[in-house]
Amino acid sequence: MNSSRPSFLALTPTNAYVVPGGRFRELYYWDSYFTMLGLQASGRQDLVADMVNDFAFLIDAFGHVPNGTRTYYLSRSQPPFFFEMVGLLSRDDPASGYARYLRELRREYAFWMAGERGLPPGTAYMRVVSLPDGAILNRYWDNRDTPRDESFLEDSELSEAGSRPSASVYRNIRAAAESGWDFSSRWFADGKHPTTINTTDIIPVDLNALLYGLEDAIRLGCKVAHDRACTAEFAARMHARRTAIDRYLWDAAHGVYFDYRWPAGERITRISAATLYPLFEGAASNMQARAVGIAVSAVLLQPGGLVTTTVATGEQWDAPNGWAPLQWIAISGLRRYGDTALANSIACRWMNNVSAVYRDGGKLVEKYDVIDTSRAGGGGEYPTQDGFGWTNGVMRRLAGLYPARVCSHPPTVTTRCRTDRPCRAPQPGQMVPRAGIEPAT
Repeated sequence: MNSSRPSFLALTPTNAYVVPGGRFRELYYWDSYFTMLGLQASGRQDLVADMVNDFAFLIDAFGHVPNGTRTYYLSRSQPPFFFEMVGLLSRDDPASGYARYLRELRREYAFWMAGERGLPPGTAYMRVVSLPDGAILNRYWDNRDTPRDESFLEDSELSEAGSRPSASVYRNIRAAAESGWDFSSRWFADGKHPTTINTTDIIPVDLNALLYGLEDAIRLGCKVAHDRACTAEFAARMHARRTAIDRYLWDAAHGVYFDYRWPAGERITRISAATLYPLFEGAASNMQARAVGIAVSAVLLQPGGLVTTTVATGEQWDAPNGWAPLQWIAISGLRRYGDTALANSIACRWMNNVSAVYRDGGKLVEKYDVIDTSRAGGGGEYPTQDGFGWTNGVMRRLAGLYPARVCSHPPTVTTRCRTDRPCRAPQPGQMVPRAGIEPAT
């Protein structure tokens, strides 16, 4: 470790990597997968392989991938995309990559599942929740309950603004940081105010879909390794998780996947772009995928792509912002289930949005306003960053799937905007009209 930069975590000197950009000068976990999509499309498979090895090194060294390569990030991870990164090593035969990195895949899985054995129904331990019927699903967590080193003042002020015990507030802030959605109305008990943040009470759709994918990757890797017991175990784990997702997170009445507040035993009926993760990981049935597509088209589709949530709180992971990783999750998931029309519409709206901001300012940025496409996104704890790794990666990958001639004319909005008035960016606290889906009370 470089003594002049003592918070940096050392990586192997032989493996290169790409950082997100702007204020983010270290390697970040889930950002990197989307950056790697663009590297692969640009013929830099060498960098993809180096970055996979960097993340494998972190798992071997710490038992998990930290949020980022800083010592103060060691108490939490981020959405588990390592298996997806490994899958990029050989798109024609991902199972061979899973077998090669089976040790690291299993070790990361053990990190997320620590404490599951013998956990009584209706209780939780770290990142594991045992539901009333004994089903196991997961939540975001952080091993510390103090202000974040990188945002000490902001966290302290938020704790002082409410009446809850400080340790609880800090833990829930940190857990939201592990989610990558820092911050969003998804994690607020009232759906509006950060003082009500209760991330650890929530079983999130995206995390559990990714862990379903990780279980599948381990199953396939064990099959290649001729480990029959492991193959059978993880096939059973996949089945159990999908059954639990369908029981607790799928809402047939609305045709979407919702997050679940496990202490209260209720779905949180606020749709977000996370509803598309089960499609991305193949955890949805064809019927469920069709229903999600209809709901997404009616509720989340905007002139510049998919909006992250339907409420404007001033947080960056809420309306009116859209983010490159969520566009890719949606496009890839919808294409997987044959909904190419909606996938194409999202892709073209997003690409036109990014291109317009680039023409105006000469740069790609971290996030975008998908309702008022004349500007970059905003909100949150810090200014919108230039760069930007995952925007670059997703745009480069989409450029190969959707040539300029395909998206030469911005698609018109036919499902979201009323004919008697234009779409407008919502004001902070204002709800975007939704198809019968209201915030939890």
